[in-house]
Amino acid sequence: MAAVADTVIQVGKQQTGANDGSQFLTFSLGEELYGVDILRVQEIKGYTAVTRIPNTPSHIKGVLNLRGTIVPIVELRTKFGMPTIEYTMFTVIVVVVVQDKVMGLVVDAVSDVLNFDRKDIQSPPEFGNKVDVTFLSGIAKSGDKLVSLVDIDRLLVDSAIKESLTAAA
Repeated sequence: MAAVADTVIQVGKQQTGANDGSQFLTFSLGEELYGVDILRVQEIKGYTAVTRIPNTPSHIKGVLNLRGTIVPIVELRTKFGMPTIEYTMFTVIVVVVVQDKVMGLVVDAVSDVLNFDRKDIQSPPEFGNKVDVTFLSGIAKSGDKLVSLVDIDRLLVDSAIKESLTAAA
């Protein structure tokens, strides 16, 4: 995989031609593979330093000026309760649109855009009240790996994020 540092890859609207809503941009966090609906992805940007904002939750990395728009940046490792790692040349910010607001997700690396038939996407398992998986819209199989499909609205629109979006608007 080529490094994407200092590279901006435009996605999303260019991919809308034949999309029935089952195309996902996949990315990795550690050994796990995740996917977000490609129509929600605005672009992929190499990781650049962000400006920290005091009194924000630990998963809010800060904000970034993206061509004149102040974009809140969320570190998904922290949001998912995973240990943090040092960023590499593969670390990227996936810029997504969440309820008409632009946000960035720091991920370890992007992988591919994958098509999944609706019949190949299963509901996430239920773990009871102690494990919240409501941010997953489903789980799909890609080769011998499973891809956790993230519902970014459910994942990112909680009270802390709403406050951040309001501050950035």
